[in-house]
Amino acid sequence: MRIATAGVLMLLALLSAAPVWAHHSFAAEYDVNKPLTMKGTITKIEFVNPHAWLYMDVKDSNGKVVNWAVEMGTPNMLIRRGFTKASVPAGTAITVEGYAAKDGSTTLNGTTLKLPDGTQLFTGSPGAPGAEPPK
Repeated sequence: MRIATAGVLMLLALLSAAPVWAHHSFAAEYDVNKPLTMKGTITKIEFVNPHAWLYMDVKDSNGKVVNWAVEMGTPNMLIRRGFTKASVPAGTAITVEGYAAKDGSTTLNGTTLKLPDGTQLFTGSPGAPGAEPPK
């Protein structure tokens, strides 16, 4: 019976670690050699773990509107720096700097978000180049 109990506990421990296995590093998903600066309008923001996400409509070179997903740091990190959902409501025109996804999708890892009044908010994920907030 002890062996069966130990086996069940081991299985539970492994299953509880599964979300950690799914978390990838910056270098695995984004290309440091492809920095992007994009202007658009916020459509949605999600403060979810492990990373917050901002979605924005951006016009491509042909004038077609494309929705981009911007991965940001953890919600807790953003809130500690004064960045809340209320800071960036849907419909706000913004400029985002970050790095393109390696898979060619319309996803980027954001480093800085600039509001229309010139306010800059640090959005970087801990593994991103330049992950320290602007001074």
